[in-house]
Amino acid sequence: MKISATIITYNEERNIARALESLRCADEIVVVDSGSTDRTTEIAGKLGARVVEHPFRDYAAQKNYAAEQAANDWILSLDADESLSEALEAEIWHLKKNGPDCDGYTVPRLAQYLGRWILHSGWHPDRKVRLYDRRHARWTGEFVHESVQVDGKVGHLKSNLLHFTCDSLSEHLRTMDRYTTLAAEQLVSQKCRIGWAKLVLDPPWTFFKTYVVDRGFLDGAEGLAIAYMAALYNFLKYAKARFMS
Repeated sequence: MKISATIITYNEERNIARALESLRCADEIVVVDSGSTDRTTEIAGKLGARVVEHPFRDYAAQKNYAAEQAANDWILSLDADESLSEALEAEIWHLKKNGPDCDGYTVPRLAQYLGRWILHSGWHPDRKVRLYDRRHARWTGEFVHESVQVDGKVGHLKSNLLHFTCDSLSEHLRTMDRYTTLAAEQLVSQKCRIGWAKLVLDPPWTFFKTYVVDRGFLDGAEGLAIAYMAALYNFLKYAKARFMS
């Protein structure tokens, strides 16, 4: 079992080294960059990755393109702000030694937000398929929230993929602005009707679910921030879609 790790990038000089250095279990690393103006590609090349330039259309298409550039059929897909934990790396080494018995594997993601590891708030375990056989799986999702669809058996690894999210509320707001625009475009393309109920009722319900039902209060002040931001995300998504229509 040989594995190609793939990462798509755009101005990720802050994160890319950490991600690449965690991929010792990969037989090759392919970085697909969409025109970075910082040192992302320089750092990636120095750390042994094969860098391919490709214009960005959407996340799923870019990740499928990255998989197509790989020399091996088994793909380990990471985002630039993620890295393998030592325990997850050990699990993948064990899988390589013994051979796969599934066509794809989910991993739990553990997120760090404002410097704190988030164990509640609906953020953990946040399982995603990240290791898959490209002959039986591909990325789907035209706008946002892309995911791997596996045509076959899906297994589950136990150890965490580490996700280093926002270091500040300002960074979170900038990221939210970009993603709510994509989410709104998706709603418009699907011809979803955005009534006042969505704008008025959905944000407070999202806050309640995140902070109370999903026990965000156990994540301290960071959990409170996550709940407020989740509510704001939904308001902005629906408001932007309404004004786009």
